[in-house]
Amino acid sequence: SWTLKFCAMEEEFETGDSGASTTVPTQCGNIKKGGHICIKSRPCKVVEITTSKTGKHGHAKAHIIALDIFTGRKMEDICPSSHNVDVPVVNRTDLQLLDITEDGFVSLMNDSGDTKDDLRLPESEVGEQIRKLYNDGKDVLCCVVKAMGEEHILSFKNMTT
Repeated sequence: SWTLKFCAMEEEFETGDSGASTTVPTQCGNIKKGGHICIKSRPCKVVEITTSKTGKHGHAKAHIIALDIFTGRKMEDICPSSHNVDVPVVNRTDLQLLDITEDGFVSLMNDSGDTKDDLRLPESEVGEQIRKLYNDGKDVLCCVVKAMGEEHILSFKNMTT
């Protein structure tokens, strides 16, 4: 039975390690409001953090409230401030909108002139506003955020004044 437990633990470790290169271990006590943290394997932005001492021999604990950067869902976590937590590596890129296809994909161009055609227009108010500006012939700059293997358009700027 010991062998079975060991195999199960090893397998869990291997599958649980899939996001390692997209995150950085950071001591929980160093997490700040406005920073990022992984909660339930999701990249989140910290909106509130409180620390509390627990008992005579207890360790300080951090209570973290954060929002998923892609879905906006509220997430919470409590961890000892001396323990390590995963912090997602978050990259933001501004890309110029070239086209929106009928099936909702966008064609974007970076500063070097390379195009990116694998992102969908968000199904939200942001997406509706981008489509309206595009249909009105405006130049739109889309802010693409990439974290933990996911990539989404989260905001935009109207470049036509």
